[in-house]
Amino acid sequence: MGQNVLLLIDVQQAMFMYDEKLYREQEVIANLQQLLTKARAAGTPVIFVQHTDETDEDFRENSAGWPIADAVRPLPHERIVRKSSWDSFYQTELQHVLQELGADQLVIAGMQTEFCLDTTCRSAYSLGYQNNVLVSDAHSTFDSKVLSGEQIIAHHNGVLGNRFVRLLATADVQFS
Repeated sequence: MGQNVLLLIDVQQAMFMYDEKLYREQEVIANLQQLLTKARAAGTPVIFVQHTDETDEDFRENSAGWPIADAVRPLPHERIVRKSSWDSFYQTELQHVLQELGADQLVIAGMQTEFCLDTTCRSAYSLGYQNNVLVSDAHSTFDSKVLSGEQIIAHHNGVLGNRFVRLLATADVQFS
């Protein structure tokens, strides 16, 4: 068995600065912190994906919303991969970093469910990472005009689970 890696997508200050709150925001933060603690204790590599978009004032480099959220601040040795699209692999160094680590399983969590998280899960599968875990209670989003955040998350867990990823709750995730 190769290396598993914790991949935290777009857990950035901007996600917590809006008037509208992420669905189950505090629970998701606590779950992300628990995942980080377990990964670090096991010596599992952690990669933070950081959305960077010069056309979006919330995600422009060095804006107030751009940094990784304080609640999950990376340690100095942990990798940060910048991306500018919904796909964490598209025109980024993520694939190269994963190959360097000998990664064969990604444990995926973060923001936003229907955008960057969904796209990255599908892309990872297409690139041959077919033993991935989506942490079902450690990703979130906002209500849309059509669906609540709760409905969006349930829908994506249902669509992605057992197709592109295996679903596990935070409490059931083990790093080795």
